[in-house]
Amino acid sequence: MIRDFLFAARSGIGFLTTIPVGISMEGLAALGKRVYLFPVIGAVIGLLIGALGYLLESVLRSPDVAPVMVIAALYYLTGINHLDGLADFGDGFVAHGSREKKIGAMRDVSLGIGGVVFCVIVILGLFTAIGEIVGYGNGHSLILMAMIAAEVSAKQAMLTISAFGKSIHQGLGSIMIDDTGFREFGIGLAFSAAVCWAVLAGVGLLMLGSATCASFVVLIVANRNFGGISGDVIGATNEIARLLALLVAAAWVMS
Repeated sequence: MIRDFLFAARSGIGFLTTIPVGISMEGLAALGKRVYLFPVIGAVIGLLIGALGYLLESVLRSPDVAPVMVIAALYYLTGINHLDGLADFGDGFVAHGSREKKIGAMRDVSLGIGGVVFCVIVILGLFTAIGEIVGYGNGHSLILMAMIAAEVSAKQAMLTISAFGKSIHQGLGSIMIDDTGFREFGIGLAFSAAVCWAVLAGVGLLMLGSATCASFVVLIVANRNFGGISGDVIGATNEIARLLALLVAAAWVMS
């Protein structure tokens, strides 16, 4: 049983990051039975990126250079699959016409203006939020704590929309949707709440709450425009939820 758990965790790292741990259909199946591991892997991602941010904060002491390097490292570690999902979601959202046309625009491999705008807003938002957090500086470890809470919150948001959404077509997204029920949602939420409270207390819980709310907003938008969700929508949720969580942390710094 422990072996299966570790196999699922390793597959999750391979699925959610670019770390070459190896991934297979058997691994994805094992992960599907334990999708509540998403926030756990989010904590690992946040720890790695947050530690880098803390190092850059200490060495560079620049609120302008450090955020760029943190964002670059984030997408180097996690890949751009979820950012690509955000772009597809944006294209489908701005497309005119029936649901079928909107879904077609979302699945089109070409990048449209909607996708460009959505991605630019998210990346600029990340730059602003991380810049404010890094600017807090002076030996504080806020960037480390904030990145852990943000990544955990983003992965819990993916669980949330998967648990409450319905699939619009077959694919990796539909596998996650089918495998995520209220049990997986509840286990993930309990872990996420514990971690967010441990690293940033009430602010951490606000970050988690904002990310969870974001997942429901994305779900409502997706249902209205596409009649359900897909892997692209789940990926978009990750990006939007992370941004909102970090904006909460930035707002706390500025208050």
